[in-house]
Amino acid sequence: MPTLSPPAYRRITLFALLALAFIVVTGGAVRLTGSGLGCPDWPTCAENRVVAPWEYHAMVEFVNRTITGLVSVAVMLAVLGSLIRRPRRKDLLWLSIGLVAGVLGQIVLGGLTVIFHLKPGFVMAHFLLSMVLIANAVVLHHRAGRPPGPTRPAVGGDLLALGRLGLVAAALTIFLGTVVTASGPHGGDEEVERLPFLLPDVARLHGIAVVLFLALALVMLWKLRQAGVDRAIERRSEALLAVLVAQAVLGYVQYFSGVPPLLVGFHIAGATAVWVAVLRLHLAFKTPVATADDELDGTSVGPCCVLETGPDQRVQVPPG
Repeated sequence: MPTLSPPAYRRITLFALLALAFIVVTGGAVRLTGSGLGCPDWPTCAENRVVAPWEYHAMVEFVNRTITGLVSVAVMLAVLGSLIRRPRRKDLLWLSIGLVAGVLGQIVLGGLTVIFHLKPGFVMAHFLLSMVLIANAVVLHHRAGRPPGPTRPAVGGDLLALGRLGLVAAALTIFLGTVVTASGPHGGDEEVERLPFLLPDVARLHGIAVVLFLALALVMLWKLRQAGVDRAIERRSEALLAVLVAQAVLGYVQYFSGVPPLLVGFHIAGATAVWVAVLRLHLAFKTPVATADDELDGTSVGPCCVLETGPDQRVQVPPG
């Protein structure tokens, strides 16, 4: 029976994460090109035809459905990889199964979105479920690079609380972003229903959430530098701040330039990048505690882990 090394399995989890991020962007392209009902039936495209007719909107939607199939293959590889990975770990298996369940949920939700003619609630749920899936993939990739077992805080309690608040701020900002989109001009088809909110009002709420999130990110970076934490954690905080500033600037530019589809597409990709960055920073706030009985299976325990070798014996584990 074939086996898979821990580093090889981690590469598979990275591929699954990238595939899930890519399908978010292509799904946005379907909506931004007005192709949401290019394939008006589900699971077939139109008139019991599996393959779309050679028409622009139909082909855009059909290509996105095809990419969804490729993403399904990526997450199934993550499950199969967790089964043949040596040593096998239950946490990785369950996280990879979560990816498969999420993709199946997305397929069903995508079908309902088409059946109900792109009602805003279904479109919003479709995007938000994608964010849940990406969170699952980020955690899986993170865990695949760490040994099993308990963890301990790598930062103080105040920073742990700020990290959790950062996740909440990111989730709220993304949710309000979907409200703005569901109230704006890009609904996936000219005839579809939109949310009954004034675009300037919901955009203002979304902008306030972004500013508060940005302030929180600045405070986190400042406190991390004051605390003298590991440089790897500080770099993740800097990455979050960078993508958040870029996303905020892009959001204002797209709003004051009339919400052009291309900029909205970049904004969708930026939202995904912000979500990944805040998750990676939050995960870095905990570090594994490796014991002598743990299977240190080729994964890196990082520069700040402690090896428990006996009741009163501790050895600092070097980086890598």
